[in-house]
Amino acid sequence: MAELTNYEVGGEGAQRAPEGVALLQLDRPQARNAMNTLMLEEILEHLAAARDDGAVRALVVSSTDHMGLSAGADVREELDEDGRERRMQLFADVYDHLTDFPKPTVAACHGACVGGGAEVAVACDLRVGGSNLRLRFPGAALGVPVGPARLATLCGLSVAKYLLLTAKEVDADMALRWGLVHKVAPAPATEDAALTLASQVAANPPEAVAQLKRMLHEWDGVVERSQKEGEGQVEFQRSGPGLPYES
Repeated sequence: MAELTNYEVGGEGAQRAPEGVALLQLDRPQARNAMNTLMLEEILEHLAAARDDGAVRALVVSSTDHMGLSAGADVREELDEDGRERRMQLFADVYDHLTDFPKPTVAACHGACVGGGAEVAVACDLRVGGSNLRLRFPGAALGVPVGPARLATLCGLSVAKYLLLTAKEVDADMALRWGLVHKVAPAPATEDAALTLASQVAANPPEAVAQLKRMLHEWDGVVERSQKEGEGQVEFQRSGPGLPYES
Protein backbone atom coordinates (compact mmCIF):
# COMPACT_ATOMS: atom_id res chain seq x y z
CA MET A 1 0.00 0.00 0.00
CA ALA A 2 1.47 3.36 -1.00
CA GLU A 3 1.10 6.46 1.14
CA LEU A 4 -1.56 8.02 -1.02
CA THR A 5 -4.73 6.16 -0.17
CA ASN A 6 -6.12 3.85 2.45
CA TYR A 7 -8.92 1.35 1.92
CA GLU A 8 -10.57 -0.24 4.88
CA VAL A 9 -13.68 -2.37 5.28
CA GLY A 10 -15.69 -2.21 8.47
CA GLY A 11 -16.19 -5.28 10.61
CA GLU A 12 -13.85 -7.43 12.66
CA GLY A 13 -10.47 -5.79 13.14
CA ALA A 14 -11.41 -2.50 11.52
CA GLN A 15 -10.21 0.62 13.31
CA ARG A 16 -12.57 3.19 11.82
CA ALA A 17 -15.26 1.96 9.50
CA PRO A 18 -18.44 0.43 10.92
CA GLU A 19 -19.62 -2.96 9.74
CA GLY A 20 -20.64 -3.04 6.10
CA VAL A 21 -18.94 0.27 5.30
CA ALA A 22 -15.74 0.70 3.29
CA LEU A 23 -13.60 3.75 4.01
CA LEU A 24 -11.37 5.14 1.29
CA GLN A 25 -9.07 7.89 2.57
CA LEU A 26 -6.88 10.21 0.55
CA ASP A 27 -3.61 10.49 2.45
CA ARG A 28 -1.26 13.02 0.91
CA PRO A 29 -1.54 16.00 3.28
CA GLN A 30 1.83 17.45 2.28
CA ALA A 31 0.25 18.19 -1.12
CA ARG A 32 -3.21 19.09 0.24
CA ASN A 33 -4.34 15.70 -1.09
CA ALA A 34 -3.83 16.89 -4.65
CA MET A 35 -4.35 13.91 -6.93
CA ASN A 36 -1.46 12.72 -9.07
CA THR A 37 -1.30 9.73 -11.39
CA LEU A 38 -0.45 7.24 -8.67
CA MET A 39 -3.23 8.38 -6.38
CA LEU A 40 -5.79 8.17 -9.20
CA GLU A 41 -4.64 4.65 -10.05
CA GLU A 42 -4.97 3.60 -6.42
CA ILE A 43 -8.42 5.15 -6.08
CA LEU A 44 -9.58 3.12 -9.07
CA GLU A 45 -8.06 -0.06 -7.58
CA HIS A 46 -9.82 0.51 -4.26
CA LEU A 47 -13.12 1.31 -5.94
CA ALA A 48 -12.90 -1.96 -7.86
CA ALA A 49 -12.11 -3.85 -4.64
CA ALA A 50 -15.05 -2.29 -2.78
CA ARG A 51 -17.33 -2.88 -5.75
CA ASP A 52 -16.54 -6.61 -5.77
CA ASP A 53 -16.45 -7.06 -1.97
CA GLY A 54 -19.68 -8.68 -0.82
CA ALA A 55 -19.13 -7.36 2.72
CA VAL A 56 -19.33 -3.76 1.51
CA ARG A 57 -22.78 -2.19 1.57
CA ALA A 58 -21.70 1.45 1.44
CA LEU A 59 -18.55 3.43 0.70
CA VAL A 60 -17.21 6.59 2.36
CA VAL A 61 -14.67 8.75 0.55
CA SER A 62 -12.66 10.91 2.93
CA SER A 63 -9.12 12.01 3.75
CA THR A 64 -6.76 11.68 6.68
CA ASP A 65 -6.56 15.46 7.01
CA HIS A 66 -9.79 17.23 8.02
CA MET A 67 -8.37 20.46 6.58
CA GLY A 68 -9.14 19.26 3.09
CA LEU A 69 -10.64 16.43 1.08
CA SER A 70 -8.57 17.35 -1.99
CA ALA A 71 -7.16 20.43 -3.70
CA GLY A 72 -7.80 18.76 -7.08
CA ALA A 73 -5.20 17.85 -9.67
CA ASP A 74 -1.54 17.90 -8.73
CA VAL A 75 -0.47 20.67 -11.09
CA ARG A 76 3.17 20.20 -10.03
CA GLU A 77 3.36 16.61 -11.25
CA GLU A 78 5.94 16.48 -14.03
CA LEU A 79 4.42 14.69 -17.02
CA ASP A 80 4.98 14.60 -20.75
CA GLU A 81 2.08 15.08 -23.16
CA ASP A 82 1.13 11.39 -23.09
CA GLY A 83 1.31 11.37 -19.30
CA ARG A 84 -0.97 14.40 -19.02
CA GLU A 85 -3.51 12.83 -21.33
CA ARG A 86 -3.39 9.58 -19.37
CA ARG A 87 -3.87 11.43 -16.09
CA MET A 88 -6.89 13.23 -17.49
CA GLN A 89 -8.30 9.88 -18.57
CA LEU A 90 -7.76 8.61 -15.04
CA PHE A 91 -9.68 11.59 -13.64
CA ALA A 92 -12.55 10.85 -16.02
CA ASP A 93 -12.46 7.19 -15.00
CA VAL A 94 -12.56 8.06 -11.29
CA TYR A 95 -15.58 10.33 -11.79
CA ASP A 96 -17.33 7.69 -13.89
CA HIS A 97 -16.60 4.82 -11.50
CA LEU A 98 -17.83 6.82 -8.52
CA THR A 99 -20.94 8.01 -10.34
CA ASP A 100 -21.76 4.47 -11.50
CA PHE A 101 -20.71 2.75 -8.25
CA PRO A 102 -23.46 0.20 -7.55
CA LYS A 103 -23.50 0.76 -3.78
CA PRO A 104 -24.31 3.98 -1.91
CA THR A 105 -21.42 6.41 -1.58
CA VAL A 106 -20.88 9.20 0.95
CA ALA A 107 -18.26 11.97 0.72
CA ALA A 108 -16.75 13.59 3.81
CA CYS A 109 -16.38 17.14 2.52
CA HIS A 110 -14.11 18.77 5.06
CA GLY A 111 -11.94 21.77 4.28
CA ALA A 112 -10.81 22.36 0.73
CA CYS A 113 -12.87 20.51 -1.89
CA VAL A 114 -11.56 22.13 -5.03
CA GLY A 115 -11.58 21.11 -8.70
CA GLY A 116 -11.11 17.37 -8.87
CA GLY A 117 -11.81 17.16 -5.13
CA ALA A 118 -15.17 18.85 -5.64
CA GLU A 119 -15.90 16.54 -8.58
CA VAL A 120 -15.17 13.48 -6.43
CA ALA A 121 -17.55 14.85 -3.79
CA VAL A 122 -20.46 15.46 -6.16
CA ALA A 123 -19.91 12.09 -7.87
CA CYS A 124 -20.92 10.50 -4.56
CA ASP A 125 -24.57 9.96 -3.66
CA LEU A 126 -24.51 11.76 -0.31
CA ARG A 127 -22.27 14.42 1.22
CA VAL A 128 -21.50 15.57 4.75
CA GLY A 129 -19.97 19.02 4.84
CA GLY A 130 -17.40 20.06 7.40
CA SER A 131 -17.93 23.41 9.09
CA ASN A 132 -14.67 24.48 7.41
CA LEU A 133 -15.83 23.49 3.92
CA ARG A 134 -14.45 25.51 1.00
CA LEU A 135 -16.07 24.13 -2.15
CA ARG A 136 -15.01 25.42 -5.54
CA PHE A 137 -15.34 24.40 -9.17
CA PRO A 138 -12.56 26.42 -10.90
CA GLY A 139 -13.06 24.98 -14.38
CA ALA A 140 -14.19 28.26 -15.96
CA ALA A 141 -11.18 30.12 -14.56
CA LEU A 142 -8.83 27.41 -15.86
CA GLY A 143 -10.66 26.81 -19.13
CA VAL A 144 -11.42 23.19 -18.20
CA PRO A 145 -14.80 21.82 -19.45
CA VAL A 146 -15.82 19.86 -16.36
CA GLY A 147 -18.68 19.99 -13.88
CA PRO A 148 -22.08 20.17 -15.61
CA ALA A 149 -22.63 16.41 -15.86
CA ARG A 150 -23.10 15.90 -12.13
CA LEU A 151 -24.18 19.37 -11.00
CA ALA A 152 -26.98 19.95 -13.52
CA THR A 153 -29.55 17.91 -11.62
CA LEU A 154 -27.80 17.69 -8.26
CA CYS A 155 -28.44 21.29 -7.27
CA GLY A 156 -30.53 22.58 -10.19
CA LEU A 157 -29.56 24.44 -13.32
CA SER A 158 -29.51 27.90 -11.76
CA VAL A 159 -27.13 26.99 -8.92
CA ALA A 160 -24.99 24.87 -11.25
CA LYS A 161 -24.57 27.84 -13.58
CA TYR A 162 -23.52 30.06 -10.69
CA LEU A 163 -20.99 27.56 -9.36
CA LEU A 164 -19.47 26.75 -12.73
CA LEU A 165 -19.56 30.10 -14.54
CA THR A 166 -18.30 32.22 -11.63
CA ALA A 167 -15.85 29.63 -10.22
CA LYS A 168 -16.52 31.21 -6.82
CA GLU A 169 -15.89 29.45 -3.51
CA VAL A 170 -18.85 28.25 -1.43
CA ASP A 171 -18.83 27.73 2.33
CA ALA A 172 -20.66 25.11 4.38
CA ASP A 173 -23.77 27.22 5.06
CA MET A 174 -24.27 28.03 1.39
CA ALA A 175 -23.57 24.44 0.36
CA LEU A 176 -26.24 23.22 2.78
CA ARG A 177 -28.73 25.84 1.62
CA TRP A 178 -28.21 24.85 -2.02
CA GLY A 179 -28.43 21.10 -1.36
CA LEU A 180 -24.78 20.41 -2.19
CA VAL A 181 -24.34 18.75 1.21
CA HIS A 182 -27.00 17.00 3.28
CA LYS A 183 -25.72 17.98 6.70
CA VAL A 184 -22.87 19.91 8.31
CA ALA A 185 -20.61 18.63 11.08
CA PRO A 186 -17.73 20.18 13.03
CA ALA A 187 -14.62 19.93 10.86
CA PRO A 188 -12.78 17.23 12.91
CA ALA A 189 -16.00 15.15 13.09
CA THR A 190 -16.88 15.24 9.38
CA GLU A 191 -15.58 11.77 8.64
CA ASP A 192 -17.32 10.27 11.68
CA ALA A 193 -20.59 11.88 10.57
CA ALA A 194 -20.11 10.48 7.07
CA LEU A 195 -19.42 7.00 8.46
CA THR A 196 -22.55 7.21 10.62
CA LEU A 197 -24.65 8.25 7.63
CA ALA A 198 -23.18 5.42 5.55
CA SER A 199 -23.91 2.88 8.29
CA GLN A 200 -27.54 4.04 8.40
CA VAL A 201 -27.82 3.42 4.66
CA ALA A 202 -25.93 0.13 4.92
CA ALA A 203 -28.46 -1.13 7.47
CA ASN A 204 -31.15 -1.20 4.77
CA PRO A 205 -31.63 -4.28 2.53
CA PRO A 206 -28.78 -4.00 -0.02
CA GLU A 207 -30.80 -5.33 -2.96
CA ALA A 208 -33.47 -2.67 -2.48
CA VAL A 209 -30.90 0.09 -2.04
CA ALA A 210 -29.04 -0.98 -5.18
CA GLN A 211 -32.25 -1.11 -7.18
CA LEU A 212 -33.30 2.34 -5.99
CA LYS A 213 -29.93 3.76 -6.98
CA ARG A 214 -30.17 2.14 -10.42
CA MET A 215 -33.66 3.58 -10.92
CA LEU A 216 -32.59 7.06 -9.85
CA HIS A 217 -29.58 7.02 -12.17
CA GLU A 218 -31.55 5.60 -15.08
CA TRP A 219 -34.22 8.29 -14.83
CA ASP A 220 -31.66 11.03 -14.23
CA GLY A 221 -29.20 9.97 -16.94
CA VAL A 222 -26.18 11.07 -14.88
CA VAL A 223 -24.07 8.04 -15.79
CA GLU A 224 -24.30 8.81 -19.49
CA ARG A 225 -23.70 12.52 -18.90
CA SER A 226 -20.61 11.74 -16.84
CA GLN A 227 -19.20 9.52 -19.57
CA LYS A 228 -19.78 12.15 -22.25
CA GLU A 229 -18.19 14.87 -20.13
CA GLY A 230 -15.19 12.64 -19.47
CA GLU A 231 -14.66 12.18 -23.19
CA GLY A 232 -14.65 15.96 -23.54
CA GLN A 233 -12.11 16.33 -20.74
CA VAL A 234 -9.69 13.93 -22.43
CA GLU A 235 -10.12 15.65 -25.79
CA PHE A 236 -9.44 19.00 -24.07
CA GLN A 237 -6.16 17.59 -22.78
CA ARG A 238 -5.29 15.96 -26.10
CA SER A 239 -6.00 18.81 -28.51
CA GLY A 240 -6.66 21.86 -26.34
CA PRO A 241 -4.57 23.81 -23.84
CA GLY A 242 -4.90 21.13 -21.15
CA LEU A 243 -4.51 21.53 -17.41
CA PRO A 244 -2.05 24.21 -16.28
CA TYR A 245 1.33 23.14 -14.93
CA GLU A 246 3.12 24.88 -12.07
CA SER A 247 6.83 24.22 -11.61
